[in-house]
Amino acid sequence: MSTSPRLSIDVRSYGAAHSAHRHDFAQLVLPLSGALEIDIAGKGGRLGPCRAAFVEAGSSHTQTSDGPNRSLILDLDPALLKPAVGDRLIRHPFVALTPVAGKLIDYMGLMLDSRGVSADNLRLWVPLLLDALAEEPARPRSRLGTLLAAVEPDLAKPWTAETMAERACVSVSRLHALFRAELDTTPRAWLAEVRLKRACGWLARSDLSIAEIAYRTGYADQSAFTRAMRRATGLTPAAYRRQSRETRHKSP
Repeated sequence: MSTSPRLSIDVRSYGAAHSAHRHDFAQLVLPLSGALEIDIAGKGGRLGPCRAAFVEAGSSHTQTSDGPNRSLILDLDPALLKPAVGDRLIRHPFVALTPVAGKLIDYMGLMLDSRGVSADNLRLWVPLLLDALAEEPARPRSRLGTLLAAVEPDLAKPWTAETMAERACVSVSRLHALFRAELDTTPRAWLAEVRLKRACGWLARSDLSIAEIAYRTGYADQSAFTRAMRRATGLTPAAYRRQSRETRHKSP
């Protein structure tokens, strides 16, 4: 379907690779179903329902697929692209599709399959699509978020890597991998840091006894708490509390 020399859209399928070609307009390859391989100026990538591609005007490219596939092919004059959007698509021609972009692509595919698309509808749809493509995909939620939210308020519990893994519904090895990937630490080191930080806050700002703070933050006893404080700060809990209070009283 062609609406003008500057803007056209069609549904296409690809099979065996054809020879490389280029054109004087920009092109968006927006998969509807199946998958295909595309090479753009020597950079290859696989497209599917969650990944599209932008072909800069004048760039050599080829498409191929070994299975059924359908894609929206949007040809457009580069002048229709906002400079910021065009620059980003040129730098990153393989585009992770946000849910909004995916819905817009599905909508246009249904329109083309059912009754076609008018020039006016296409001109309204393209800016919405380009804005959606320019959005950063949402970062995946932390796999550790629920676990950390459960551990931090309940430091008195005798947490271990095993009990944390059970709470997170993962294996111990997977738990270690998640901590390394998301926090660049281990479960044990993270827990020790959180306990010590909470204990130091209570020493500085509360009148709780040292034994009570040790209990509330999950140390086996006051001696274990004292050893941890010495290793981390060089001070005993009592000395840390005294120093913190002296510093606070001297502050204007």
